[in-house]
Amino acid sequence: MRLIGNIVWLIFGGFVTACEYAVAGIALCLTIVGIPFGFQCFKLAYFELMPFGLEARKVEDGNGCLYSLMNIIWFFVGAIPIVLTHLLLGLLFAITIIGLPFAKQHFKLMSLSLTPFGRDIVQVEGGPFS
Repeated sequence: MRLIGNIVWLIFGGFVTACEYAVAGIALCLTIVGIPFGFQCFKLAYFELMPFGLEARKVEDGNGCLYSLMNIIWFFVGAIPIVLTHLLLGLLFAITIIGLPFAKQHFKLMSLSLTPFGRDIVQVEGGPFS
């Protein structure tokens, strides 16, 4: 069922937003200062491609000062438009009963895109292809 959800997700905008994350990650990695933020964009792009069967978990040492500082910088540099996009798309999908699983995934992505530093993408039981 997750495979079908991921395929439908890609058709209804997941692929386009994943490409946007990847392009932003490449652009950020062209500068030395932007490399950590570019890696976070790549992490978000991977999660955007297969949100069903994946989840974001805090890393064991995810409460460090460096993670907090990077999340604060990320919030002002790139998080606000991404979070608003996921909020708007999540609300639009939540209007219909069929769109509720996709709305849930957008809200999950919104949470991750707000504070991506200190989180890892892990497979839940069965993985994204079950």
